[in-house]
Amino acid sequence: MRQWYPEQWAQPWDRVGLVVGDPADPVRRVLYCVDCVPAIVEQAIEVGAELIVAHHPLLLRGVSSVATTSYKGRVVHRLIRAGVALYVAHTNADVAAPAIATGPGAAPGHTAVPGVSDALAATLSLADLRPLVPADGAAAGEGRGFGRIGTLPAPVPLAELTRQVAAALPATAWGVRAAGDPARMVRTVAVCGGAGDTFLDAATAAGADAYLTADLRHHPASEHLADGGPALLDAAHWATEWPWLSGVAAGLTDRLAVEGIVSSVVTDPWTVHAPSGAAGTVHTASGAAGSKHTASGTTGAGSAAGGTSSAAADGNGSEEFRS
Repeated sequence: MRQWYPEQWAQPWDRVGLVVGDPADPVRRVLYCVDCVPAIVEQAIEVGAELIVAHHPLLLRGVSSVATTSYKGRVVHRLIRAGVALYVAHTNADVAAPAIATGPGAAPGHTAVPGVSDALAATLSLADLRPLVPADGAAAGEGRGFGRIGTLPAPVPLAELTRQVAAALPATAWGVRAAGDPARMVRTVAVCGGAGDTFLDAATAAGADAYLTADLRHHPASEHLADGGPALLDAAHWATEWPWLSGVAAGLTDRLAVEGIVSSVVTDPWTVHAPSGAAGTVHTASGAAGSKHTASGTTGAGSAAGGTSSAAADGNGSEEFRS
């Protein structure tokens, strides 16, 4: 993980790396998730995982106590008592570009692992990818940076692109909403996994026809459109980052003798959606928070030396990667 997502690539405010656990402990099975919430910890224990790899930090802000009187304290205690370690790759994975591990002990021919926005771009088959905002500092160079911009296989109207995004991402109550002329033709698309309204100006400057991200707010979105910026697609935060997990799982299974399980427990907090003006109609996601969904169009693992890795939905709320 440190070869693919060095901790020095993380933003100064971020908290990544090993959060709970002993680096010397053996690991045979890994559970991958976006958020290390109680339901994920229980799933890890249920499937016998010794390690959870999560995208979002559990302890992002300073704490003075991990007593069980707090939710995060209870998570830490449950992990320690169950012998489950926790490792986080957050903004260091956000800026990463597809890479193959190099350096001491690395073998040739292994599966390339993506950055978070590379994995999101892959769900739309975007080509000719480049960073939306090139990385600086320790992460600078080699195609790294926040977000990606690329081209669709063929131009489509915004309304059709919205349907394609909804079909490509895991189900949530939030779904996918779009802002702009539904008939606007879209060929060049910018994407950013997670909260991306910081990069609205960058999407405009890059010449994107549409920008897919999460957590868009009313005023920034409204002003962006009024200034002639690209159309906007707003999906659930969790859903835009979940596709990354399969690539990491495939990469580690390809690289090491560990089994990988991608959790499909939906940790997006929103569980109910009722469209305005649709009296009596309430839509709930097929994967509501704390429930499970079966992924489609997931990233398969590549061939590993001495064996073949495979990815398949197991029917129990996860994908499995075995060496």
